[in-house]
Amino acid sequence: MYGKKAHRSATSVNAGSMADIAFLLLIFFLVTTTILNDKGILVKLPPFAPTPPEPVNENLVLSVRINALNQLLVEKESLEIDQLRQKIKDHILNPGRRPDLPPKPALAVISLQNDRGTAYETYLAVYNEIKAAYHELWDAAAQNQFGKPFDELDPGQQRRIKTYIPQVISEAEPTDFSEK
Repeated sequence: MYGKKAHRSATSVNAGSMADIAFLLLIFFLVTTTILNDKGILVKLPPFAPTPPEPVNENLVLSVRINALNQLLVEKESLEIDQLRQKIKDHILNPGRRPDLPPKPALAVISLQNDRGTAYETYLAVYNEIKAAYHELWDAAAQNQFGKPFDELDPGQQRRIKTYIPQVISEAEPTDFSEK
């Protein structure tokens, strides 16, 4: 009795049960974990060009800046956010045919630059006004040319409007305006 080892049969675990438990754990973690949804501004970027862009005539560019105090400066002059939309529309359309503004809408550029200290809400409000100005111009052009709102046009007609009034927003890296 003391010298002999008892033969015990090796216990085995049922592989089917292990697979069931693993599957249940997988389902549990999939259900309980949250998937982060990135939120932000959807912007269609132009295709990458290996050569640097050509310099643009300053008369074609409307400079829009937001400083760290959330003050809006358009062409170095203070402006309220609710006045920005009309200023952009006047710059793009140039109704008075001023020589210091773009001669046609297809050449107009809106340059947006903000300070590193700018509040995100202010940046979004300004960006929203820029986009709204373009949408109002597209809608007016659609009414004028086709007699219906821009959203009701077929894709070909929308392309024609956007070719006449392209949305050109140049967004520069944030800077620290207080150091200048």
